[in-house]
Amino acid sequence: MSVVVDNSWNALADKAIDGQCLTMEEGLAVLEADNDELLPLMQASFLVRKHYFGKKVKLNMIINAKSGLCPEDCGYCSQSIVSSAPIEKYSLLDKDTLLAGAREALARQAGTYCIVASGRGPTERELNQVVEAVKEIRETMPLKICACLGILKEGQAERLAEAGVHRYNHNLNTSRTNYPSITSTHTYDQRVDTVEKAKSAGMSPCSGVIIGMNETDQEIVELAFALRALDADSIPINFLNAIPGTPLGKATPVLPLKALKVLALFRLICPTKEIRVAGGREVNLRSLQPLTLYAANSLFVGDYLTTEGQDIQADYQFIEDLGFEIEQYAI
Repeated sequence: MSVVVDNSWNALADKAIDGQCLTMEEGLAVLEADNDELLPLMQASFLVRKHYFGKKVKLNMIINAKSGLCPEDCGYCSQSIVSSAPIEKYSLLDKDTLLAGAREALARQAGTYCIVASGRGPTERELNQVVEAVKEIRETMPLKICACLGILKEGQAERLAEAGVHRYNHNLNTSRTNYPSITSTHTYDQRVDTVEKAKSAGMSPCSGVIIGMNETDQEIVELAFALRALDADSIPINFLNAIPGTPLGKATPVLPLKALKVLALFRLICPTKEIRVAGGREVNLRSLQPLTLYAANSLFVGDYLTTEGQDIQADYQFIEDLGFEIEQYAI
């Protein structure tokens, strides 16, 4: 039974707005709350969300700029070397294709365009291609650019920042304790180091999680604490979309009510940050997707890397039906 009940959820909201961090016990109480407490819990997370972000919703769009061909062994990923999933594989897209993706992001009312490439990290040739595309996008379109290119070497973060990349994404994905069970070809600390490189270069740090990879509730709370300590400005919350052919392909989906509790937890522990509902929302949250916006203030629209997203008109519809408003961004 949860140690926090009834109107006491609002006390956690007050604590978050006051700048205080939840304790481990309070975080676990959120995740372990009785399902009958879900609506009061979501209301408490909404009080925090509304305090900092009103009823605005930020939209983001991903382009899979390089697919497959990855030497890493991440157990959740259809693009990894250990995956047998039948995905499309191609090298880094040319500049014209990346520019066309940016125009599509604008058409979808996305304020942030996310250029994502598979692999351990960018080669100099790949970095040059991204830099040239970003420069032209920044000169011609009112978009924020987020790059997600893997582990960065010395000097690469600075080049991306100089080109005009606003944000760099490198997810922690799972807890330090759980990390070795997910991948062996790089470490948790290497991911933290890349986020710190992005921060040092002046880019906004974006780092998030994938829920549903056999982590414990305590590890989920530890992840929220870690991202608060890392001071990530944007936190994508992915829910594992278990893809056949990957080591985690038979994982049990996250239950919709548990997914909502996770979002509430991250809002209460990281109250001032952009909480982004990301990959896997369609298959894990299903009909409860609209409720995510009571905690989150940001959505990915369109397809993900190798999986399809929800029809964008359905996203627009539930944003409107809830009385929320898409945030328009202009540089």
